[in-house]
Amino acid sequence: MTRFALTVEYDGRPFMGWQRQAHGPSVQGALEAAALAITGETVGMHAAGRTDAGVHALAMRAHCDIAKPIGSFRLMEALNARLRPHPVAVLRCETVADDWHARFSCLGRAYEYRIYNRRAPLTWEAGLAWQVPQPLDEEAMAAAAAMLVGRHDFTTFRSAHCQADSPVRTLDLLSVERVGERVAVRAAARSFLHHQVRSMVGCLALVGMGRWAPSDVADALAARDRGRLGLNAPPDGLFFTGAVYPEG
Repeated sequence: MTRFALTVEYDGRPFMGWQRQAHGPSVQGALEAAALAITGETVGMHAAGRTDAGVHALAMRAHCDIAKPIGSFRLMEALNARLRPHPVAVLRCETVADDWHARFSCLGRAYEYRIYNRRAPLTWEAGLAWQVPQPLDEEAMAAAAAMLVGRHDFTTFRSAHCQADSPVRTLDLLSVERVGERVAVRAAARSFLHHQVRSMVGCLALVGMGRWAPSDVADALAARDRGRLGLNAPPDGLFFTGAVYPEG
């Protein structure tokens, strides 16, 4: 039995999310079906994170165990051939130690949320970004974002369906950067709560629109009350961008 680590890119629009679902297609299901067709084995795919419906990935990390003798390059090529026409691609594949786990060995996860701040409809980026037509003050958004960095109880920014044991998380990074009409919000932490990034981005957008002051974000955080959430950003603009693992 060989354990393979995969780096996977996908467009989340056709899927119910990463995790296998009984009521619709999933990224995990597409990969497992491709692996079954290649190996004849029921292969479980385990990921660093479970993205929601409509959320994308530039570099999701995953692993699987395969008994059939097959090289990592051949497996990558075969998976990509079998995945068509799904918008899923295996960018890299390598063998790893038997105790390496895409989820439990992960030391950190990173996301980027993309906003297009313009009135004209999106064409190339439709479904891959959140269009906000009102002018956004990215400096005010950045000031509000700084108030969320650190170790906090993020109950306000947590989905009611979140299954995490604790709402406490340490947010290592939450930055806001504008390049032309594109505003990127980047977040990094060891782990995130369900909907945490989208909830934080939604409130930052309210600040950017002038509907909230930066201090309102701090007040919402301190309230520890989901009812105080101002806005949950749509999934369109959210990308899983990377995972960190111990060296060696």
